[in-house]
Amino acid sequence: MKNIVIGQYVPGDGFLYRLDPRTKLIAVIILMVAVFLLETIIELVVAFGLVILLLIAGKISIVRVAKGLKPLFVLLLFTFFFQILFNKEGTLLVEEILSLNPANLGLGLLLTVLWRLLARFGKFKTILLFLWIAGIYCLLRYVAIAPQWTTFSLQIHEKGIEMSVFVVIRLLIIISLSTIMTLTTKPTDLTQGLEKLMRPLKVIGIKSDDFALIISISLRYIPTILDEANKIMAAQASRGADFSEGGLKEKIKQVISLLVPMFIIAFKRSEELADAMESRNFVPGKKRTRIHELSFGWKDAVTSVVILLCLAASITLKVIG
Repeated sequence: MKNIVIGQYVPGDGFLYRLDPRTKLIAVIILMVAVFLLETIIELVVAFGLVILLLIAGKISIVRVAKGLKPLFVLLLFTFFFQILFNKEGTLLVEEILSLNPANLGLGLLLTVLWRLLARFGKFKTILLFLWIAGIYCLLRYVAIAPQWTTFSLQIHEKGIEMSVFVVIRLLIIISLSTIMTLTTKPTDLTQGLEKLMRPLKVIGIKSDDFALIISISLRYIPTILDEANKIMAAQASRGADFSEGGLKEKIKQVISLLVPMFIIAFKRSEELADAMESRNFVPGKKRTRIHELSFGWKDAVTSVVILLCLAASITLKVIG
């Protein structure tokens, strides 16, 4: 939770900070469409390299963005192995016969217990996870002692590996683009940009002001709620609670002990926010004035041209391919 950067704004002086929020919103949407039009790993690698260059040019810490991706590591890992194991298209590269028997089941349980014990120290968790996966594979592959309960075939196809890498890189690009936007845009500017872009939707009855305000408040309070959760977990740990230990029943109790104060804090925060908005004469649906009005500059024009060129390049590659 400590490394999540979604919804956070980090002050800076790069050119991305000086762009109009409407330009960044439209650019992120167009770039995501362009990424989904790409069809090869090489094209995605080039696109990912451009994202890295964008981070460097915008003076955004690559390390900070990488740390923000750590909570999504499990999702990326699951997507990677899911594609490898279940995509059966293309040339068959590997076929292994795995077996399940009392010996490798018992050793697998011992290996799992050892992995969880070592993971408690909080270091090298990623390496330990990969070592555990490799150990389970070796047990199923090489420990074939009678009686055999069941056997199954592990098949890895060429297309499965390609798609796993393809999907993971695409997810990394999309998440990085959205993270760049939130890191370089103030919540108030993001609200104003959304409101301006959605104003034409008033014709069909959608209130852009209220919708933009809801999204802005949600993004603003993601890091706040996560910070409160960290404080509660630290306070409970000082009283002897351990969220990494215990069985299913104990873990459910620990989660409930975390959720109850979280709900109380969330309601308290919402009441404080409502009082603050009322004290500033906020009335839903009424026209509001702002100290700083959004305006497009030459940097926004240049950025728009570059983004459109990227989209045109993706469409061209799609047509040619």
